[in-house]
Amino acid sequence: MQIVLVGYMGSGKSVVGQALANRLQLPFLDLDDYIEQEVGKDIPEIFRQKGEIFFRKKEHEFLREVLDSKDDLVLSAGGGTPCYSGNMDLLLNTTPNVFYLQMSVPALTARLIGEKDHRPMISHLRPEDLQEYIGKHLFERRPFYSRAHHSIPCEGKSVEEIVAAIAGKLV
Repeated sequence: MQIVLVGYMGSGKSVVGQALANRLQLPFLDLDDYIEQEVGKDIPEIFRQKGEIFFRKKEHEFLREVLDSKDDLVLSAGGGTPCYSGNMDLLLNTTPNVFYLQMSVPALTARLIGEKDHRPMISHLRPEDLQEYIGKHLFERRPFYSRAHHSIPCEGKSVEEIVAAIAGKLV
């Protein structure tokens, strides 16, 4: 069984994915970590040295590789993964278990403000500009995320509650 979590950065894909994998006794894979391992550079470095187009090509290549393996796993996709290279179609056609971890702009802003310095896409922003940036970005990405088989509202819920909601919808 392949289970894929999609959603905006800070929505909890990695934390929830790890907890879900533990509950189901499946391997967990964070796609961003996998890309870094395979390319031998961290993602900010890849963007700086090779650019976003190179990154998105590698992201698609490694996503296809992981899904084609047919290995049972819980996969946390990068925040932008569903939005490029036909990746959302690939995900939806590979597994019936694609979950969108849904959070509001204010909740994401509150969560990300403390992590800003560790997030390359937002580290350059002033705190007062963060909510507007997230709102615009989420508006652009929501049409992709909302194609997931299931949307899981995550606001105000514990990791365990979110894991239970996902586990209850697995096919």
